[in-house]
Amino acid sequence: MRPNIVFAFADDWGRYASAYRQFENDRSINQLIDTPNFDRIAAEGAIFKNAHVPAPTCTPCRSSLLTGRYFWQTGMGAILQGARWDENIPTYPLLLEESGYHIGYTYKVWSPGLATNAPYGGARTAYESAGTLFNNFSLNVTEMIPETGVPAAKEAMLDETRRNFNSFLDDRKADSPFTYWWGPTNTHRAWEQGSGKAMWGLDPDDLKGRLPAFLPDVHEVREDVNDYLGECLAFDAGLGVLLERLEAIGELDNTMIVVSGDHGIPGFPRAKCNLYDIGTQVALAVRWPGRVQPGRVIDDFVNLMDLTPTFLDAADVEMPGEIPGKSLLPVLESSENGQIEADRTFVVTGRERHVAGAREGHLPYPQRAIRTKDYLYIYNFEPDRWPIGDPHGLDDLTAEAPSAEELLGTYETAFSDLDKGPTKVWMIHHRAQPEVEPLFWLGFGKRPQEELYDLRADPDYMTNVATEPGYADVRAQLHDQLMAELRANDDPRVVESPPRFESPPYAGPVPDDWTKENRKGISSLIG
Repeated sequence: MRPNIVFAFADDWGRYASAYRQFENDRSINQLIDTPNFDRIAAEGAIFKNAHVPAPTCTPCRSSLLTGRYFWQTGMGAILQGARWDENIPTYPLLLEESGYHIGYTYKVWSPGLATNAPYGGARTAYESAGTLFNNFSLNVTEMIPETGVPAAKEAMLDETRRNFNSFLDDRKADSPFTYWWGPTNTHRAWEQGSGKAMWGLDPDDLKGRLPAFLPDVHEVREDVNDYLGECLAFDAGLGVLLERLEAIGELDNTMIVVSGDHGIPGFPRAKCNLYDIGTQVALAVRWPGRVQPGRVIDDFVNLMDLTPTFLDAADVEMPGEIPGKSLLPVLESSENGQIEADRTFVVTGRERHVAGAREGHLPYPQRAIRTKDYLYIYNFEPDRWPIGDPHGLDDLTAEAPSAEELLGTYETAFSDLDKGPTKVWMIHHRAQPEVEPLFWLGFGKRPQEELYDLRADPDYMTNVATEPGYADVRAQLHDQLMAELRANDDPRVVESPPRFESPPYAGPVPDDWTKENRKGISSLIG
């Protein structure tokens, strides 16, 4: 009997779940939150300690996940703004539908519908008749509180999820397996300031001493993180609704449930849109009774593009053609903990564009990275560019910062590859203060071509050791390993000159007149 597949995929949700406490120190942020539904999936199935996204920005990540390919192999799906889906590229939802699955989604996905090119999916497969208020959870709950109070307002949001899921279940043919994608965007900005405390009882000042070293440990930043954690708890509560419904209809134990997110926390420097762990590392847990033993802890490094071949493998559907994604079924069905497959010791991540106009001329900030157990190596192809966007409206970054009121008209355009929010405004406003200045330049400033971090001694990737003699062999080995993986998978950054991402339409198939002479690599600097 083929399993149902339910994929709960939160927008901008990093690795924030209480199940990860066991692997972290007592100063971890996860010590302050409780996510009972994610924890249940992990306890009754498997939890992954080293899951990373292929790209820390929404559309490229989702395009990669849906196809089992690196983002640069997904045509115009490789960029965020201006993206168009190439219906000739196979995606797992449509392949499952062709094999007899009932498919559908609620909230954000990409395009599992037919020939729609809509950014969040085709209307044919959408189940949102109850609404989409959950996507702005804290904002909508705040509006309802004066009339209903907090518990009832939160329940209204959860009931929306329940009714949307019910409409999907009611629409399937009797006895047909189903695959459902639940993709709320509430963990994406914006969220209500102070909502983490008002709705979830989280105290922002409990975060004192727990923030990554690259963030100022001040109340304003702690409150911003705290409100985000509240949205993570809202996602977990919605996940509980899905589990409740599956149990009620007798399908829970015939369902493969996978829970994850498309990248890290938005609106904080070095996070979303960056290749540091806080941008690429995500929670991942899988429950599948009879196939995945309870309580499994998996150390293997996995890329979320591995999910497409995993879902197809579970449903006994072949993937047409070869893809770099590799099924996780052998890892999931093992009875062992720790490292299961010997070759899953690294992941490769990358980025081109996020916001189209972040840099003059719509230029990208191209970078690729390789993450291993002990090291993070990043190659920045164009280090002369601003990594999180040009400082539009902030011509003198060493001058006295303007007032917060003056910044309101500037911070949406300045450094626009960093989502707007209180932390961004606070850091720009206070950038000249001696205790803030080094953190400002670390997060907002330009970066060298190569970055290398020894995560054993530097878990917050604060000290770049790429030029230190003692790390020369490590740097060279990781550089060569990264470039070999990029070449093997036809990354335009290393097999085309100029690479297609540099000019409109910024991605897409290789032109018919593209000759082998163009495929010569970009320079001897990258080997």
